[in-house]
Amino acid sequence: LLPDLILMDVNMPVMDGLQATRQIKAAPETRKIPIIALTALAMSGDRERVLSAGCDDYESKPIELPQLLEKIRALLGQQSES
Repeated sequence: LLPDLILMDVNMPVMDGLQATRQIKAAPETRKIPIIALTALAMSGDRERVLSAGCDDYESKPIELPQLLEKIRALLGQQSES
């Protein structure tokens, strides 16, 4: 059973979240799963770097729960429409 959505921490040991995202998006069976990057990265260009790795959206820490929930709803809504 595959997840409906993935919350991906960008800074993880062994393999960072961007590498993990690239692998998930490269596999045919998981490429359509939406991924939201959760990261402390908030410098200029970080959002573009995260999105170019394949993440569908980006939320910088500290997480604002209402904003994150809205992004989750939007991505899951898009998924059910396709």
